[in-house]
Amino acid sequence: MTYEKSQLVEKVSSIEIHNCSNLKDLDLAFFFDYRIFPENILSGYPQWKDEQRAMRSGDTILQQVYLPPIPKFSQKALFGVRIKEVINEEKRCGFSYETLKGHVECGISYFLMEEANGKVLFKIQTFSKPGNFFTRLLGPVFSIPYQTYCTIKALKNVKRILETESL
Repeated sequence: MTYEKSQLVEKVSSIEIHNCSNLKDLDLAFFFDYRIFPENILSGYPQWKDEQRAMRSGDTILQQVYLPPIPKFSQKALFGVRIKEVINEEKRCGFSYETLKGHVECGISYFLMEEANGKVLFKIQTFSKPGNFFTRLLGPVFSIPYQTYCTIKALKNVKRILETESL
């Protein structure tokens, strides 16, 4: 989808990972396999998983979203995103993806692990706007609250994994 980043709404949400102060101490395999969202909200099928390799720029992810977030009793919607950038710096790592045509949102999302001042933070930063007529119409009452709900759940899910399963 084409977009002008300056015309998109920016949202930043973050959560501290308490059991670690250094990115190098974390096992982020799940993170780079795109297992960020709880499975009852979104399941993703990344291209690199099918090709049995690591994530790279240009890869696609097929997202299956559950509305409401109850997989067996929900409407399933399929969307695509494309990895724009894989970030691997000393104190910052993660990736960004852009929505593909047909997605309910239009824009770019960043999923970042950052180390600063003896703390590790997981941050989700989005620049987006509604991707179609229905999300423009229903945004204030459905799309925006649901996107906020999903973001909070993703933050808590990554925190839970890193604080319990990665020990």
